[in-house]
Amino acid sequence: MDKTDDYRHTLRTLTDWDDYLLTHSGLPGPRGNLELVQAAADMGNEALFNHLLAATPAQAPADSPQVFLAVCGVVGFGRLLAEGRLDLVPALRTYASDPRWRIREGVAMALQRWGERDMHALITTMTDWARGNRLEQRAAAAALCEPRLLGDRDQVERVLKILDGITASMIEATDRKSEDYKVLRKSMGYCWSVAAVASPAEGKRWMEKWLASADHDVRWVMRENLKKDRLARMDPQWVERWRTRL
Repeated sequence: MDKTDDYRHTLRTLTDWDDYLLTHSGLPGPRGNLELVQAAADMGNEALFNHLLAATPAQAPADSPQVFLAVCGVVGFGRLLAEGRLDLVPALRTYASDPRWRIREGVAMALQRWGERDMHALITTMTDWARGNRLEQRAAAAALCEPRLLGDRDQVERVLKILDGITASMIEATDRKSEDYKVLRKSMGYCWSVAAVASPAEGKRWMEKWLASADHDVRWVMRENLKKDRLARMDPQWVERWRTRL
């Protein structure tokens, strides 16, 4: 039995989860208790998730134990979505632009639960989000660029196309000094490498388009991806050649 199973067992015995979730949240601190997040998402229901999401950003700031409750609620929505509750997609899209980075991470985890059940539907929806605001774009990229979701070559090609569109939008950006743009840029600094290793030939072809870009932000994104060990394991000569050129 792993930690998540232990937490599921404990939660089954409780009638009020708030104190337990707060006590075992791991916050404030560098890492929230993600095993407990997943257990709560597995065991809760819609009424509980709405309760956990009730606190505003002012009441549950980014590194507080209280924000942990909201993260559990968001990921719980992902479980319901994976079970067919497509009406929850707009709520998750709203939370994708939450000012709290932990909530935004929760959205990515929620969407990945959906992707495990229906990757085609996730990609189709993320194609739309990728044309949205910077944080919606970031959510799309972060949700899709998860190794366990990228086992189908055709789906990986669709993900690479989405990353291509997001990167193209960065070149046209007039908001480069905004915090939301910086959040997107940081995420794109690893997402390309995750998708590329899932389909190396296609991944390198799509990346080379942007590795040749003169745009300073795109070059930064590509340099960051080239630093990732996953790319070096995929093709060390290719990585070294492009690192030298950049």
